Amino acid sequence: MHVPDGFISIPLCIILYVIAIIFVYLAIKWSRENLDEKYTPLLAVLAAGIFAIMSFNLPVPFGSSGHLLGAALVAIIFASPYAAIIVLSIVLIIQALFFGDGGITALGANIVNMAIVGGFVGYYGFSGLKDKIGEMPAIIVASWAACFLAALVAAVEMAISGSFPLGLGLLYMGGYHAMIGIIEAVITVIIIKGIESVRPDLLAYKRSGK
Repeated sequence: MHVPDGFISIPLCIILYVIAIIFVYLAIKWSRENLDEKYTPLLAVLAAGIFAIMSFNLPVPFGSSGHLLGAALVAIIFASPYAAIIVLSIVLIIQALFFGDGGITALGANIVNMAIVGGFVGYYGFSGLKDKIGEMPAIIVASWAACFLAALVAAVEMAISGSFPLGLGLLYMGGYHAMIGIIEAVITVIIIKGIESVRPDLLAYKRSGK
């Protein structure tokens, strides 16, 4: 899902950078108001874990890649999409600057796709569904949708930039991430259930009722 340099036009890159900067600012503001010494270690552990799982890339035709995301996991645990934006943005910046995973000009796009879209879809998908279909099914659907829709947004951006046709982009990016999203959903449920069994107090959505 990492978009390399040259796959998104410069004007669109600039627009996506502006959007990314605005949301990262809001996420930093959220972190100052909501994170304390109790939750910061968990955020750091999740960031390290997400960095690791995102390092395993499955090549997607036309030059992008497929991998697990983790945005829904963080957003659900902390009951806020801004937690996912903080974690994913840090991971994406490190990957782009030091590991060549994702382009520098496309960094804003990658933050929008994975951190912002993934975080908002994951959290609001979960919060909107949990009272209707149950907590665990809601986690499954939301985490799958976060991975799948983030990939579709990336395909649309690259199609707008003329990197490859929209239909093929949606087919390959959507198809790969529809399958990857199943793995993402399973891992998300396992981790959240594991935290619930040992430290339920760390699950902010249970404490806040959000």
